[in-house]
Amino acid sequence: MLFRTLCLTSAAALIAGAASAEMNFNRIASFETTLNMGDGEDRKRETSAEIIAATADGNTLIYTDSPLGVLGRIDITDAKAPKALGNIALDGEPTSVGVIGNTAFVGVNTSESYTAPSGYLAVFDVTSGAEQARCDLGGQPDSVAVAKDGSFVAVAIENERDEDLGDGRTGQLPAGFLAMAEIKGGALACDTLKQVDLTGLAQVSPEDPEPEFVDINALGETIVTMQENNHLVVVARDGTIVNHFSAGAVDLKNIDTLDERGSLDFDKAQSARKREPDAVKWIDDMHFATANEGDMDGGSRGWTIFSKDGSVVYESAESFEHALIQIGHYPDKRSDSKGVEPESIEFAQFGDTPYVFVGSERGSAVGVYDVTDLANPVLKQILPSGVGPEGYVALPARGLLISANEKDLIEDKGPRAHVMVYALQDAAAQYPTLTSAGADQLIGWGAISGMVAGDDGMIYAVNDSFYGFQPSIFKIDPGQTPARIVDVIRVHRANGQPAQKLDLEGIALDGQGGFYLASEGRTDRAIPHAIYHVTSDGLIKSHKQEFGLPAELMAVEKRFGFEGITKIGDTLWMAVQREWKDDPANHVKLVAFNLETKEWGAVHYPKAEPAKGWVGLSEIVAHGDWVYVIERDNQIGANVVTKKIYRIPASEMVPAPLGGELPVVSKQEVRDLIPDLQAFNGYVTDKVEGLAIMADGTAYVSTDNDGVDDSSGETFFWSIGKVE
Repeated sequence: MLFRTLCLTSAAALIAGAASAEMNFNRIASFETTLNMGDGEDRKRETSAEIIAATADGNTLIYTDSPLGVLGRIDITDAKAPKALGNIALDGEPTSVGVIGNTAFVGVNTSESYTAPSGYLAVFDVTSGAEQARCDLGGQPDSVAVAKDGSFVAVAIENERDEDLGDGRTGQLPAGFLAMAEIKGGALACDTLKQVDLTGLAQVSPEDPEPEFVDINALGETIVTMQENNHLVVVARDGTIVNHFSAGAVDLKNIDTLDERGSLDFDKAQSARKREPDAVKWIDDMHFATANEGDMDGGSRGWTIFSKDGSVVYESAESFEHALIQIGHYPDKRSDSKGVEPESIEFAQFGDTPYVFVGSERGSAVGVYDVTDLANPVLKQILPSGVGPEGYVALPARGLLISANEKDLIEDKGPRAHVMVYALQDAAAQYPTLTSAGADQLIGWGAISGMVAGDDGMIYAVNDSFYGFQPSIFKIDPGQTPARIVDVIRVHRANGQPAQKLDLEGIALDGQGGFYLASEGRTDRAIPHAIYHVTSDGLIKSHKQEFGLPAELMAVEKRFGFEGITKIGDTLWMAVQREWKDDPANHVKLVAFNLETKEWGAVHYPKAEPAKGWVGLSEIVAHGDWVYVIERDNQIGANVVTKKIYRIPASEMVPAPLGGELPVVSKQEVRDLIPDLQAFNGYVTDKVEGLAIMADGTAYVSTDNDGVDDSSGETFFWSIGKVE
């Protein structure tokens, strides 16, 4: 029997809520770069989207794909439905691209070694893909910029260092430089190519400048970042140096500087942290903005507006990173390095509003700043990107922003590289769907797994083993838009220390103000399969409040353990994610533990046969006469098949003794969640992990963002309406 509720509405509609009085950017489409591969090509090859540009009419996108050695093209005439236009093969590695009209200027690296760098600047007709010209650059190119009047092109010749040589320090020759060439009659004039010497300028390795990024203002002045040298240079149209100065340093506070400990603690500081800017964009003829990624010594985790006289007009310091922390996009494993790593930057004016777009490489998001007042930019939004955004292009005439995301996680069976499209709309912001902004403290969060509806109108959610040194219960107010994390409860033991070695995947109310928590467990990592009873403030009072699995279950266990916990009367029910050793194919246990008798039992749940990978359970919630479960596969993007909510009659939840034949419960489909996930207009994520049903039957669903580790960091939290 197929069951559908009448009150279930789309995720996008519920997130949007009431009409907004102001304009917002929202993602309207995404494009997987493998779509540009031709018939017969091996789609298991790594691909990427790095630097991106657009034709003058804004209908065609061109991006560099270094792993494939090609230029990719996308038709966005219909921005909501991008179409593949195929790749243009190159004789080398593309590093950057700029466009004039319908002509693309591409830097191509052909270096045989660090000590023998080489490359060329190629010119292509975007429509036909035909190469029109090629100029030898005399070194390894990085960034390419074309003058706004189409009169010349500038190329940063980085001649990058070997990071495995000399402790990875600069001072490795040959030195980099700036290359400039004129464009005459629309054609690249190779005989006008000149080299601008940048040695002797920086305090850091003056003999070895490594130009990273270039941009050209309306005066024909080129701003050059020398990232490792922590230096900025302004070069006139004729190649003379107008000004140069250090990028300086920043003091940071309230940051996390320890990586891979699975704990978010923003109580550290760093002083005199070099900016080491990567991308740079002119805002007007006097001011430019830098994304301060860091590389060799620095990384100030923010972005800066400079005047070309060298003065700092605005410095974000730690504020940009804090904004990413609040929406769950903080990459804890990068804490000891450069945090969220702002790497890319774009500027454009949409209507009367000038915007700077700041891309976080590791946080996989872009900050949208109103820079009407250059000294006081206002963060208007943070948009979700693909994994590892590298380049952006703004198309104000069409009201569009485009991101190119370089990370391709094919080897990790994760999402592929994507180009994503955003539109400025008279609508509410669709993202974030969950935030800790407005809380009394800076609350970092991520890897949300199990959820439960509280008696107080709140939702309580736990994080999983990614934050194994900081197991937490997050108090969420679902009545706000976006939903708000208003408090956090740390799970701890009687000695006051965090209860480590937990893999929290489920939470249930105990009826007395406290909670029962399900830990999935991994015996190969000394994480036990267990249930924990905690007080309202997260305390595990003693070992008597820990319930390990009985011998009958441990004899057949696999590491895919409890995913979700719920309470029916005196009995706790836990969903086992996947088959254990004694389960029939495509059947998993729903395990029962009676709190009064301490007896264990189980029933079998029939799950779908996987089309690819595996299918398992990730949540269980009792409500009324039904028990609801989330059944999902582990697939991503176009490969997804199963992301569904089913319900089981509570009357069938009668546990049989362990070790014998178990009764098989029946199930009815409640909702297919794939359309909900598609409504966010990115790739469909795999980990739908949380379900909470309020007293009135309103259900909320959430996804796990894997702690922003090889993940876009996106968390989707939405209501599907009433389930009864």
